[in-house]
Amino acid sequence: MNLHFTRTNGPADEAIDRLIELVDHVTHPDIVREMIIAALKAGQEEEEKADLKLMNTTLKEMRFTSKIFGPYAKIKKVTVFGSARTTPDEPVYKMACCLGQQLAEAGYMVITGAGPGIMQAINEGAGPSHSFGVNIRLPFEQRPNPVLEGNPRLITYKYFFNRKVAFLKEAHAVALFPGGFGTLDEAMETLTLVQTGKRTPLPLILVDEPGGQYWSKWIRFFEDELLAQSYIAPSDFSFFERVDSIDSVVERIGLFYRRYHSLRHVEKQLVIRLTSDVSQEAVSELNRLFHDILVPGGGIYSSGALPAEEDEPEIQFLPRLVLDFNNRDFGRLRKLIDTINLY
Repeated sequence: MNLHFTRTNGPADEAIDRLIELVDHVTHPDIVREMIIAALKAGQEEEEKADLKLMNTTLKEMRFTSKIFGPYAKIKKVTVFGSARTTPDEPVYKMACCLGQQLAEAGYMVITGAGPGIMQAINEGAGPSHSFGVNIRLPFEQRPNPVLEGNPRLITYKYFFNRKVAFLKEAHAVALFPGGFGTLDEAMETLTLVQTGKRTPLPLILVDEPGGQYWSKWIRFFEDELLAQSYIAPSDFSFFERVDSIDSVVERIGLFYRRYHSLRHVEKQLVIRLTSDVSQEAVSELNRLFHDILVPGGGIYSSGALPAEEDEPEIQFLPRLVLDFNNRDFGRLRKLIDTINLY
């Protein structure tokens, strides 16, 4: 039988429906049905056991990720990256520990890779009750750091790509301390995702120790090579900020969420949800300042919740700005959000 995602599978569709009915409390059965069909189709199409094992493990890891993070969906979380080789006697380790503490005191939870170095420092500062760990299984043994060992919010992944999803999907901000290949990989991936609109805007903060030049040198490289060769645009520098103090990290995150709440694409429009309204004078100014990121003839205007947002009743009351966004200039979109927060 050739299976299809449309309801044209006869007795197979009936069997899947009965299975879903047999299991209690299945939410969104239409989506679950397609997941079952996808698994069956993979079983028909894939001859390599390794491919099926990869699909199977990926689904299991993503399900477990949602289970662990789900109860904390309303709490803002900050993902922190940095070198696993940083030792406790180094000033930057003490900075990371202090940052973890300040984030926890400000009501945030932290997400780290659960390893030693900067990761352990952040977890030490935040404490186990404010920490998530997303560990990775490596050819050499990598144990979680002592703060996270045995923590119910510790997840160990087989695949890096699943771990990467957890780092960024669950984050409301990202802070990066100096580090090696892994830290730079996460920095570049985060930048790529926000630049292409595959990740909603968020604070991306590059943390140097006072007098340190780790991230300053990278920014100069961006300017001297990437920007000079037109590989990136000037507006791409809006995606990140460099700081050299812990207070600045917490301040920048707080400023980003001063008025901005979240955004959502509704058909061909972009809806920005706000925690407080902006004046009509401010809306007029936004139209003047950011007309370049709108489709021809488009605009920015105030609104309440759109009908398509009925599936998020907990934020129906929030005021909105609706944009006829061109879905291209995401650096300028980030600048618009920063401007909204300053009104």
